[in-house]
Amino acid sequence: MKVTIAIDSFKGSMSSLEAGAAAERAVKRLFPEALTAVYALADGGEGTVDALVEGLHGEIVTLEVRGPLEERISGRYGWLPQTKTAVIEMADAAGLPMVPREKRNPLHTTTYGLGELILDALDRGARDFLIGIGGSATNEAGLGMLTALGAKFHDANGAEVGVTGADVARVASIDAGGMDARLKEVRFRIACDVTNPLCGDNGASAVYGPQKGATPALVEELDKALNDFADIAEEALGKSGKNLAGAGAAGGLGFAFHTFLDGELTPGIELVLDMLCIEEALKDVDILITGEGRMDHQSAMGKAPVGVAKRAKEISPKALTLAFCGAALEGARAVNEHGIDAYFPILQQVMTLEEAMKREVAEVNLEATVEQVLRVYKAK
Repeated sequence: MKVTIAIDSFKGSMSSLEAGAAAERAVKRLFPEALTAVYALADGGEGTVDALVEGLHGEIVTLEVRGPLEERISGRYGWLPQTKTAVIEMADAAGLPMVPREKRNPLHTTTYGLGELILDALDRGARDFLIGIGGSATNEAGLGMLTALGAKFHDANGAEVGVTGADVARVASIDAGGMDARLKEVRFRIACDVTNPLCGDNGASAVYGPQKGATPALVEELDKALNDFADIAEEALGKSGKNLAGAGAAGGLGFAFHTFLDGELTPGIELVLDMLCIEEALKDVDILITGEGRMDHQSAMGKAPVGVAKRAKEISPKALTLAFCGAALEGARAVNEHGIDAYFPILQQVMTLEEAMKREVAEVNLEATVEQVLRVYKAK
């Protein structure tokens, strides 16, 4: 019997591998001879750095960088020395939670710190980057990041512009010739789970600007600035990208990676699964055990459990896929149409949320629930 376990973290409770270990204990209790494999799991968003560092025996690198409001902050990324890979969540340098609600205004934020993280990883020897770009506080098409990497942006008078959202509208010309030469040797894989173009009604400014503090009038201003910036960039680099699906991700950061750095925009879970090399573990697997802290209608829209379930069904169509979660909300049944055969909340008794989220409690609940579900499988 072959059982593969790949569970996303229960945020604030269990890490991916802690959840996996709890499930494996239940499997071994009922099926001592089972061939088991536990994999870290993430979908390219929050928790991806920790999951891949833990699962692939890497390390966390911390350094001081420029934050979204241009203050100095402690940034971080994951370093996987065996493959010379850097794993970065842009939200660790320019995330929306870093900006107090009363200070949220996309005219004042920058991705400069993300560029500093990339430079540090280059110095360390990184030649492969996986970058998750969700949760940004910015709307500047990567202006800050690109400036940190050596690109020059000038206004109509030939003066260099700044690095925030307000500076995008000032850009009249671009010189990318001074960008760090090592970038030509690098592969950028961008975890991008949205399909918004850069501009227009479905673009970065209109869809995501309001949550970053943009008023309706400012949305129009930002959208025009991004459109003009894209035209200038496309003329300077000879590469179009503003209508690309995902160009509007993270306030236009998707456009920046595609146009300036030849970045590949790919659903996050696909990138993570490829990095984990999970295919062999899914070949001829009898049971796949997956899950996440909260399962709802969004779980069916590219989240980690559905992503690994789909991969399992492609490789082993007869595999039974079971998902476990801390809570199942309305709409969770949608996952049954996307590769998950059945899902099970793990709560064993009535308790407070605070109690349920304690790691030791969650591990016991998960292990007990997996065991009971597998007893049904064993009895069939």
